[in-house]
Amino acid sequence: MQLNTAHFGKIEINEEDFIYFPEGIPGFEQSKRYALIGHDTKDSVFFWLQSVDMPELCFVVTDPFMVYDGYGVDVEDEDVELLEITDTNKVLTLTIVVIPENMDEIRVNLKAPIIINTEKKLGKQIIQQNDNLPIRYYLKS
Repeated sequence: MQLNTAHFGKIEINEEDFIYFPEGIPGFEQSKRYALIGHDTKDSVFFWLQSVDMPELCFVVTDPFMVYDGYGVDVEDEDVELLEITDTNKVLTLTIVVIPENMDEIRVNLKAPIIINTEKKLGKQIIQQNDNLPIRYYLKS
């Protein structure tokens, strides 16, 4: 399928690769389908979660385990059920990257990772109860 995007122009995406977010992403509940772009290449630590429903909506994401030592995610039973997780090896954890004008303030939200069941193509952003995880973790120190 050809997907029109605001940032990448027209791109070809296989509909079978769409990730469905039953509840949307907080603040963007109306967009339920996304495509993960650039994750299959090993050249970059950043990739994109592009909305299929809203061409202008695209999140820069990264693997939180690569940027924060000792990172861990607790997924509640109801979220395991919603995402139909049966094999933890088929779960991808991402965190949204915020890129402000001042590049010294580039940061990730470790408090609310995105969990994706890669087998079932289901996703959800989950708020962690761990008070030690920062909402703003700056990548440049």
